[in-house]
Amino acid sequence: MTLNRIGLDTDKTKDIAKDLNGLLANFQTYYQNLRGIHWNIRGKNFFDLHVKFEELYTDANAKVDALAERILTLGETPLHTFEAYLQSAKVPVGKNISKDEEAVQLIVDSISELLKIERQILDKAGDANDEGTSAMMSDLITEQEKTVWMMNAWLGKSI
Repeated sequence: MTLNRIGLDTDKTKDIAKDLNGLLANFQTYYQNLRGIHWNIRGKNFFDLHVKFEELYTDANAKVDALAERILTLGETPLHTFEAYLQSAKVPVGKNISKDEEAVQLIVDSISELLKIERQILDKAGDANDEGTSAMMSDLITEQEKTVWMMNAWLGKSI
């Protein structure tokens, strides 16, 4: 087993970084969805949702940066083209969404997909003793589960 400069198995970290790149691509799609619904939201909930969507896309942008930096920390190169994002993303793409319930449902569906990816990465990071990635995934999961609960509450649905 070969260790990298932060003491982790290089083969395992390459695999984790590949998965983190997939998560990065999905976060970029999620971020762009949030920008689109922020710009295009209409109706009686405009003022509340416009502000909330800005809060979410600002947060997603910070998470994109943190993911890219974690990939670099593991010794790999983060994806950085729209072409690469589109090839890797599983998050649904929202186009011309202006209705409040449809926009909020897109957020729930997107985060649900992100959570699946994050849980897979968390498992791999645990197996690799990669505490940095594990902590990052744990924090993302905790925060996003709460967001899904809140969005579902807004929709009048239970988890």
